[in-house]
Amino acid sequence: MNGKVLAIFLALTAIIGGAGMYYLQVYGFYEEVQATNVDDVQLTSLESALPEPILYENFKAIDAQSSPLRYRACFETPMSQALLTETFTLYDDPIPTVAPGWFACFDATAIGTDLEEGTAIAFLGTANVIYGFDRVVAITEDGRGYVWHQINICGEKVFDGDPPPEGCPPAPEQGE
Repeated sequence: MNGKVLAIFLALTAIIGGAGMYYLQVYGFYEEVQATNVDDVQLTSLESALPEPILYENFKAIDAQSSPLRYRACFETPMSQALLTETFTLYDDPIPTVAPGWFACFDATAIGTDLEEGTAIAFLGTANVIYGFDRVVAITEDGRGYVWHQINICGEKVFDGDPPPEGCPPAPEQGE
């Protein structure tokens, strides 16, 4: 009898622990980002090399303090890809990261396909928005836009324990 009770206790503990872990990964740490309606979507200007706001509407975003990679946003813009490519910095090798399934407007697979097929163009939103991570903005031909954070070469090197490559800002001290 004691063996059955112990087995049931262990099984219930594993189920509850697994369910708790799943909830925390998929729902627990995310928070909705409140739109400012001014500068939620920025692209880096070719002229000034600084992020500048663009026209947008229907902005939705999520973020979490637990990782810089958890930021995702969706929006719409009336600005054409032609105008944007003449004005703002393109982003090399954009790789959209998967969002939680409940954040339905952001489908990393579809965004990646649009980027590969050329129906979407990726721009540098803000370089090193958090040290080692760039904010990437992809905009489709029909004006749908998506934002995510992507590790950059500075972050790849420094987080592997190497010194930052030339051209990178100084790495933050440990604990900052």
